[in-house]
Amino acid sequence: MSDVTIKLHRYDPSVESEPHWEEYKVEKQPGMVVLDAVNYINHHIDPSLAVRWNCKAAHCGSCAAEVNGMPKLMCKTRLDTLGDTVSVGPMRAFPLVKDLVTDVSSNYETERKMTPFTPKEGAKEPWVIDEIDVTRSQEFRKCIECFLCMDVCHIIRDHDTNYIGPRHVIKAASLDMHPMDAVDRSRELKDQEGLGYCNVTKCCQEVCPEHIKITDNAIIPEKERAADKFYDPIIGSIIKMGSKKDKAKDGAKDGGE
Repeated sequence: MSDVTIKLHRYDPSVESEPHWEEYKVEKQPGMVVLDAVNYINHHIDPSLAVRWNCKAAHCGSCAAEVNGMPKLMCKTRLDTLGDTVSVGPMRAFPLVKDLVTDVSSNYETERKMTPFTPKEGAKEPWVIDEIDVTRSQEFRKCIECFLCMDVCHIIRDHDTNYIGPRHVIKAASLDMHPMDAVDRSRELKDQEGLGYCNVTKCCQEVCPEHIKITDNAIIPEKERAADKFYDPIIGSIIKMGSKKDKAKDGAKDGGE
């Protein structure tokens, strides 16, 4: 078997001030993935290496990293597709903790701040939902929260904005597309969560290990919805007229009481 050179990003804030790269030789075995090589180094060469992983089955998203500069799951990336030298570094969109480990807790904070599922008032249970509505949002529930889409997003990585990022847009889309949800998140996405910053490069969609069509089926529909509501003069007028009618009805009810 031939050897492969694994070039690992190393950084321990307790003992050094700047990150650096170290090279290790690992014997390449049939079917070996990047995580196998990294774990071999961790177990047999340098036990001080910090690496996060869990299921090794592409279901937990824990082993997200940048392999040869591209965001990937280490457990799903075969060594025989990468050449004789492979670089493995942390996701650069998030604060570095140590070596290959980054702090992704900001994503959970963002999700907690988002408007949750809000069922329609007076909806009778059990809810009856058409299959087409279930299928439409089911795709987004495959997300394993690896945050590779967040890492590759240049808005998140390179610009100081309030954009919540692709992971959280698909969360909003999954709720907006639920037929029993009563909340319109258009204004929230536009004004508070920076949806307009996304310029639809589809890079997030390309790195998704679950092959979720993040841009096509979530980001673009949400952008179109916000554009229709706030920038289309005809649709905007219709929405305003409907809003005025609703207020008039509410006023009539209050007056009758």
